[in-house]
Amino acid sequence: MNETSTHGRTGDEGFLRHAGRSFLLTFYAALRALKLYPVENATVQKALDELQSAAGALLTSEGEIELRLSGDFLFVNGTRLRLEMDNFAALSNLLTTFRAFDIGVFRTQAGVERREWQAFLSILLSLSADASVEDRYSALIDRLTQADTPHVDLEPMTESGEELTAQEAREVAKRTYAQGVAVTKDVINSIRLGRASGVKKVKRAVQMIVDQVLTNETSIMGLTTLRDYDEYTFTHSVNVCIFAVALGRKIGLTKLQLYDLGMTALLHDIGKAKVPLEILNKIHGLSEDEWRSIQAHPWRGTITLFSLRAYDEIPYKSILVAHEHHMKMDLTGYPRAIRPRQLGIFSRIVAVADGFDAATTRRSYQTVPIEPDQVLREMWTNPRRGYDPMIVKALINLIGVYPIGTCVILDTFEIAIVAQANPDRDMLNRPTVRIAIDPAGSMLAPPGAAVDLTERGADGNFIRSIVKVTSPDRYNLTVGDYFL
Repeated sequence: MNETSTHGRTGDEGFLRHAGRSFLLTFYAALRALKLYPVENATVQKALDELQSAAGALLTSEGEIELRLSGDFLFVNGTRLRLEMDNFAALSNLLTTFRAFDIGVFRTQAGVERREWQAFLSILLSLSADASVEDRYSALIDRLTQADTPHVDLEPMTESGEELTAQEAREVAKRTYAQGVAVTKDVINSIRLGRASGVKKVKRAVQMIVDQVLTNETSIMGLTTLRDYDEYTFTHSVNVCIFAVALGRKIGLTKLQLYDLGMTALLHDIGKAKVPLEILNKIHGLSEDEWRSIQAHPWRGTITLFSLRAYDEIPYKSILVAHEHHMKMDLTGYPRAIRPRQLGIFSRIVAVADGFDAATTRRSYQTVPIEPDQVLREMWTNPRRGYDPMIVKALINLIGVYPIGTCVILDTFEIAIVAQANPDRDMLNRPTVRIAIDPAGSMLAPPGAAVDLTERGADGNFIRSIVKVTSPDRYNLTVGDYFL
């Protein structure tokens, strides 16, 4: 499903995004004003006037306003409105309010009167404050009928709150991933060529990734298994962003914090834009001078991000993480710490995400890749790696003992690709997998057959269990194919 939903009208997307955002912001402002002041108050009257005006602008062009909820997304006349920093509070509040009433669709037509807005908003607030109301949606419909609001029409969530199909979810995740790679490539290449590079497009890409992690984590995490060796720098940055945001969500960061964390993670390696390509792409061992050039990318990234602040806003945490993400917890990494310091939480999260993705991605100079479960074990058991054990533990809980993309042999003689970690901590060794090769040795077409390894037979025993991890190369399997 593309960004323009199949629902509603399909007017100009740029106009709909702008006018739709204005409508929802004035809707929220009027709701808030009515909650704080009596209806006769000048602030309330002004807010209602602005709502009527914003709605009129949309209705003049479209003839109808349809506000539809789908998952964590809001669509106005079929065009999705993105949550951004300046509208996050308003849109998230409206999502919460509509969900509380099980409203899936709100519609209004040309001719809607100002008094209808006042009635609708007042009824919403009145019912929200009445704890004795059990079926809020039915009560809302009854009250609207009594208030005579012919231009206001609602549909319940159960009838309209559609979930994306598995294929649609994968398509949205793929577009989000591709957009992230394209934006990262553009920014890094611009810096490499000495051109000014704004970061507004980076913010948009990060917001899309955060939305995907919050609503479609399995699909977007699965795409981190795509390994494009020719574009490693760009795909690595996107993968680190995805892992970091998922880790941030796991430890309880807010959505706004996840936006900052995602921005920070996507830009953590921007200093490599100042490292010569022949060094980054070298397939043999690095000389001492070349290694020093690689080790300089954190402070080069710091300087680069400071310069970008002249064009667009960059969170200071991004600058700090670009400097700290290779320092290690005991400060024995690089660059060398001049004085004692405690690494920030964003730096510790990005370090773990960076280390895991880098270690599980085969480079051009590697003949045998390191399997994901081995990488996790090394990160957890070897203190010399310098990772925060709390964050590593969160990563294990997030992706399981067998991370997404791990190729495993089952006791049924099937070969499978791990697709999703088990959320039950006691069942981390029993993820959901996709069967790639059946017991007879026949290959199943991607994405394979999904199987939950917690399934038991009639005797109470597990139907399938993992015997060991294996290399997908041994079976001519391309892991990424099972997540496309």
